[in-house]
Amino acid sequence: IESLKMEPLADVAMLPGEERVIDKDIIYICPFNAAVKGKVFITNYRLYFKNTDSETPVILDVPLGVISRVEKMGGASSRGENSYGLEITCKDMRNLRFALKQEGHSRRDIFEIIFKYAFPLSHGMQLFAFLSQEKYEENGWNVYEAMEEYRRQGVPNSEWRVTFINKNYELCDTYPTILVVPYKATEEDLKRVATFRSRCRIPVLSWFHKENHAVITRCSQPLVGMSGKRNKDDERYLDLIREANGTTKLTIYDARPNVNAVANKATGGGYEGDDAYQNAELVFLDIHNIHVMRESLKKLKDIVYPGVEESHWLSSLESTHWLEHIKLVLSGAIQVADKVSSGSSVVVHCSDGWDRTAQLTSLAMLMLDSYYRTLRGFQVLLEKEWISFGHKFASRIGHGDKNHADQDRSPIFVQFIDCVWQMTKQFPTAFEFNERLLVVILDHLYSCRFGTFLYNCESARESNNVRVKTVSLWSFVNRDTSLYINPFYTPESSCVLYPVASMRHLELWVTYYIRWNPRIQHQSPVEQRYKELLALRDQYLKKLEELQLSDSAPSSTHLTNRSTPNAATPNQHITHLQTPF
Repeated sequence: IESLKMEPLADVAMLPGEERVIDKDIIYICPFNAAVKGKVFITNYRLYFKNTDSETPVILDVPLGVISRVEKMGGASSRGENSYGLEITCKDMRNLRFALKQEGHSRRDIFEIIFKYAFPLSHGMQLFAFLSQEKYEENGWNVYEAMEEYRRQGVPNSEWRVTFINKNYELCDTYPTILVVPYKATEEDLKRVATFRSRCRIPVLSWFHKENHAVITRCSQPLVGMSGKRNKDDERYLDLIREANGTTKLTIYDARPNVNAVANKATGGGYEGDDAYQNAELVFLDIHNIHVMRESLKKLKDIVYPGVEESHWLSSLESTHWLEHIKLVLSGAIQVADKVSSGSSVVVHCSDGWDRTAQLTSLAMLMLDSYYRTLRGFQVLLEKEWISFGHKFASRIGHGDKNHADQDRSPIFVQFIDCVWQMTKQFPTAFEFNERLLVVILDHLYSCRFGTFLYNCESARESNNVRVKTVSLWSFVNRDTSLYINPFYTPESSCVLYPVASMRHLELWVTYYIRWNPRIQHQSPVEQRYKELLALRDQYLKKLEELQLSDSAPSSTHLTNRSTPNAATPNQHITHLQTPF
């Protein structure tokens, strides 16, 4: 019955598979202007608000996946204008407040509907990605093929082999099915090493340096415990990694602060001690855990939304420690890249090897390998180091789950994308993709429109048939790549990028974190102007081509096709065309 009363939704193009659920007259308490009267439309995918009270449009278009919590504001007897309504907290650095009329439980239906559709998993319903009927020409699920990517790196070879020991996820249920391990390690060795690594996440190859054969390998912490257990197979295995290219001392980068690594012994974890691993050097990178990162971003949100803390901006920003964490992650990745570039192999781990480890390996790979700096290569990097190796997206983001205070939530992937953005700022010509791609990736990290970031690992994605039942984000991105191309890009194949990870060279990513503030300018005028010039150049080149074609045509047609009377000869045209360059 409700649906019969709904008026047509002219302003928003609904997605295939998207259905309207309810409309309601409502007041949006806009933090940048006054309260705005309008209508809110809720579908199974988004919350859409449009004002009805003025000429200037005020529009909100918020995927429900972005919502972290919904609360009732005020009660039936609350005094004061607009004091009764809903408060919605979002995962993408904004909050929304709506006011309703106080009579007759007017907010009950809308509260229940938003609560149900924003948190479908908590209500036994499916995420929108499984309901979407979008169709694209390219199947983005084929962007990353593990064997193809390893072959591109130059693997397998006489030092490294491919193993299918995990093809049914029996060795490690959070690893992918295809793994690359030292050539000399037997399947039995791998099984024995798995017993001594947290969650059975054994050291495996992430990246192979074609020239010097040094490698980046990743894993989880060793299960040393309080009594300082040793495992001969694990020690020998790390030696095989070292020997593969004749590295004299294997460097083990433990992403954690030293104290945390020691504290992990109490819960059965720990780190590689000097006495047991004599041909290895252990370096602690001092990157804090997921809880510290969550609190840091929460503080950042407090100072940028809704109003930017003007009076003590620099000290407020510093007190969030967000840029300090960015600095530590980047600086750790620089150390990894530098070590590998100089010919030494490395092992990278944190506690479980799916948060800080993924940040470090993928950033180091981005610094070392220009392929990952292309639009396609970057997609491969995310699919490989983050998605296939089991970064726990479902737990860290909480897709479709109402437990907003869950201690597993953390912006680890957002922090990584911020680090990538910092690199694009320091090397404006080195990346084929632009800032827009990074923002689109983060928007769909939350939206639940695509299957790309759903679930915690490959085995879970497989059992939920994600590749068949949902669309990949890359199908959407690769449909029109021109939107994501950096006009300043200059391909350079062999260049290693070392960003400067000092506080003076890092900046807050304003166009992401403060983009809801209407006073923020979204595109740099320089980039805009450059794009216009490129478009102009293409226009001229096209004209030039047409003129050359018409020039080589027989003269009679040539004359009749002239569009302008007494046009100059093609040669004159050409000189004129070349002047702006």
